[in-house]
Amino acid sequence: MVETGQLNRLKVIREVEFGVYLEGGREGGILLPRAEVPAGTRLGDRLQVFVYLDTNDMPIATTKRPRAQVGQFANLKVAEVNEVGAFLDWGLPKDLFLPYNEQTRRLKPGESVTVFLYLDNTGRIAATTKLEKHFDPAAEYHQGQLVELLVWRRTDIGYLVILDNRAQALLHQQDIHRPVRVGQRLPGFVKQVREDGKITVMLEKPGYARVDPLAQQVLNYLEARNGFCALGDKSDPDAIREIFGVSKKAYKMALGQLMKSGRIRQDEKGIHLLD
Repeated sequence: MVETGQLNRLKVIREVEFGVYLEGGREGGILLPRAEVPAGTRLGDRLQVFVYLDTNDMPIATTKRPRAQVGQFANLKVAEVNEVGAFLDWGLPKDLFLPYNEQTRRLKPGESVTVFLYLDNTGRIAATTKLEKHFDPAAEYHQGQLVELLVWRRTDIGYLVILDNRAQALLHQQDIHRPVRVGQRLPGFVKQVREDGKITVMLEKPGYARVDPLAQQVLNYLEARNGFCALGDKSDPDAIREIFGVSKKAYKMALGQLMKSGRIRQDEKGIHLLD
């Protein structure tokens, strides 16, 4: 079954001058335009594509990856505002529609806004800034759990964040020890789940002694990647800067702090997180 607004793995069933048709959809298949057909594609191959509706409300496929799929939250930039609503840049040629009745305030081109993607009653992909109704009340979390955070909005006491596209939580100001901005995605940890279900999170793993912000960034990177990073203290400076945004000297100092505190070990393959 083809899911609009999602990544699908679909079989090539027909080739035409202007592209290929993939299984599913109306009128004999879903078009993947010629410019996006991978080189060497043959009948029967399965391609991973994103399916959405074109300007004629017909399903169309693309190998491009949008910044979010239906059922997910994202922070997107407003590309245009007109008499029917706002249109958001989500990485595809056709901008994402945000109707006026799904806005909590009027938006201006160039600003960014956090939205949830859904299918409207006609099957079109749309966005809403009314996020609360799309959180999962059955979502369960426990203290110390590693989660993905999407920073939603600033409050008087910190930031509201979205956990794993499922729930909301508070990142308290007292638990922020490095720059954080709205729209940023970063790993974090559940700090507390209260009896009323409200969740607080932090950027460091609970129970550990606090380390410098860069050292904590390295720990978070390791936590999110099964405890391994190929970048050691002898790695290429450009590779270190690309991943962590710092000089090799600063990175080596952070690794030294973590090894001294018994948090990581290093070998010829890279660095490893210790329990």
